[in-house]
Amino acid sequence: QELIDSISRKLQVLREARETLLEDIQANNILGEEVEAIVKEVCKPNEFDKFKMFIGDLDKVVNLLLSLSGRLARVENALNNLDENTSPEERRTLVEKQKLLTQQHEDAKELKENLDRRERIVFDILANYLSEENLADYEHFVKMKSALIIEQRELEDKIKLGEEQLKCLTDSLQPERLK
Repeated sequence: QELIDSISRKLQVLREARETLLEDIQANNILGEEVEAIVKEVCKPNEFDKFKMFIGDLDKVVNLLLSLSGRLARVENALNNLDENTSPEERRTLVEKQKLLTQQHEDAKELKENLDRRERIVFDILANYLSEENLADYEHFVKMKSALIIEQRELEDKIKLGEEQLKCLTDSLQPERLK
């Protein structure tokens, strides 16, 4: 029961942290909208398109990398936890999955490197138009966008794990249900 209470308190703290994080994400999105409005006003249409495309791809690439990293880690954990009773078929399936995910992860890292190059190009374009303050806002927005996505994913994973632990503990303490 003490463990259940402890996990419940920890989950409450994590949920409160999630609310605060969502407020931070909202504030960063508002900053992004302000930067976007200024960029649209001062840049040529093709330069604005590069900015928009970069910002949209930033979300996608960071989420892709996080997703692939998580899936790869789970497959590697499964491989490391196999015992001698595991069928060769199951082992082979996991090894194939690991190879595929490793390749996809490498491809995603190349996408990220390409995105980093595009970020420098967009920065150089914006440096020609924006004041120092607006350029600093843009840099802060981009840096925080990635950081907040990562933090949100980690927080969601911790909450999910805590909820699973709580459910398992609660189920284990209840008397066996009648059939």
